Amino acid sequence: MVDPAGEYRQLKEEIDAAVLRVLASGRYILGPEGEALEKELASYTGAAHAVGVNSGTDALHLALVAAGVGPGDEVVVPAFTFFASAEAVSYTGATPVFCDIELASFNIDPPSFEKSLTARTKALIAVHLFGRCARLPELVSICKERNIVLIEDCAQSLGADHAGRRGGSWGAFGCFSFYPTKNLGAAGDAGLVTTSSAARAETLRMLRHHGSRKTYLHERVGWNSRLDELQAAVLRVKLRHLERFNAARVRISQRYRERLKDANVILPSEPTDGRHAWHQFTIRSERRDAIREALAAEGIASSVFYPIPLHRQPAYEPANRGRSLPAAEEAARTVLSLPIHPLLEDGAVARIAEVVRSAA
Repeated sequence: MVDPAGEYRQLKEEIDAAVLRVLASGRYILGPEGEALEKELASYTGAAHAVGVNSGTDALHLALVAAGVGPGDEVVVPAFTFFASAEAVSYTGATPVFCDIELASFNIDPPSFEKSLTARTKALIAVHLFGRCARLPELVSICKERNIVLIEDCAQSLGADHAGRRGGSWGAFGCFSFYPTKNLGAAGDAGLVTTSSAARAETLRMLRHHGSRKTYLHERVGWNSRLDELQAAVLRVKLRHLERFNAARVRISQRYRERLKDANVILPSEPTDGRHAWHQFTIRSERRDAIREALAAEGIASSVFYPIPLHRQPAYEPANRGRSLPAAEEAARTVLSLPIHPLLEDGAVARIAEVVRSAA
């Protein structure tokens, strides 16, 4: 599905030099590499500030805490996404309220979001799933009208934009993951939060460092969630190549589209008003399982992201028993993600597409 080792081999000289520079410096936590990465990613996304943290899940959690979310509050989350989007809400003591998605984009459906609002709604986590931005202008408008904090979950969408404005710069917070399989992947766990507010950025910096701004003075209970210097150094190298790697993903998506245009599958739609980062190339088919078995028989990996919608997960199902979110449920039943990464060659795409066509 992905090839992080291949990316390392291609960038080995640069990455090795960056890692050795950090090791020789003796500064491994909260040093110049992390500060530089924060500035570079703030500039890249168009946000005023960026704060490095330990993971994408921590990015969501600390953003929610900085937004004042806590017990008694509700946070709306799309039902079709990775578990961490809801899990971070539960960490705060608030309640995740699940809404439906649009099948065409796999992203949050604004009318379903509006129907999910109550007097207790404090925030929305708008996930940009598979590399495509959600319908941000509509979501921003609803949130502004109802005084709801918009938190963008950009874990899968670094480089994506809507109308030329990149994800992570629309909401009060943008939350990024640099898990090794992401478009910009670290050599371990890492994450980051963007924000337009200097005050929010200062709060995030305090929260990630045990609630402290001054050594041994702790203004509140915080967490140990710092982005280490080694990961920051690796990410800075890879960030210089992100546009090239994302362009390769676009080309691969086009190759898939050309070779599967007449296949008995539903291809992922493309935005007409923005840029897709193609973290995943996700088809839909009633014969999903048969296609996956055929690919496996040829030694080709594929993945189902995600087989169980969040309102049906055992952790949340008791509070959502009897509730139907049909688009999320349909997606979970029919989606299949095909291999896509910057080093995937045209011959491999052709072979994968042929197996899909034959099995569909």
